[in-house]
Amino acid sequence: MSSSLDTAQIITQAGEVPAVLATLKQKFRVEQTGHIDFHLEQFSIFKNYSDVSLSSSYVVKNKNNDSYILFTEAVPKHADHGKTITTEQHVWALAYLKHDFGRVLIRRETLVDKIKELIHPVELDFAEDKAFSDTFYMLVSDRQKAIAGTDRNFRNVIMDIRLDDFVIEIVEHTLIIGNTHAISAEKVIHLAEFVSRLCTTCD
Repeated sequence: MSSSLDTAQIITQAGEVPAVLATLKQKFRVEQTGHIDFHLEQFSIFKNYSDVSLSSSYVVKNKNNDSYILFTEAVPKHADHGKTITTEQHVWALAYLKHDFGRVLIRRETLVDKIKELIHPVELDFAEDKAFSDTFYMLVSDRQKAIAGTDRNFRNVIMDIRLDDFVIEIVEHTLIIGNTHAISAEKVIHLAEFVSRLCTTCD
């Protein structure tokens, strides 16, 4: 193992995780999972990390379908050789969907996105749902699959997300949502609310 890894500094909120879980359990039926391989390597949102591992995972019990809260440790890629490596801790929510969406990326739309779209239209817009299309930037690999899956119920659940900054990535039937900001109880509650509502309202 290289010296940079031996001297790794861990950016951690490990002490906060029990308190976060206690808050989560006040609002949801939550159980620790056994060993589950969520195949995180398939998601492009982790492309800036050389290694992403699952530190712990919890199932959020829903009426129709279970969803998951994942605590991860990620090692960023560094261009400078010998630079001390830091390990970041993040939290994500994951759900399994009935429809095959292909590959989809959704985030809040920025002014830069709007300008790019004028020059090279690449995103999927919904003429019948201007509010959604004006709010979110949605890139898809298969327009037909994405349109079939992104029905009114699905779009409404996304519109109601209470996180200001997030990214959603879908790989076929698997959806993950979160960001790389600090772990907090409020953030975990918002993530759990989203995937729980997704599992309860979307067919």
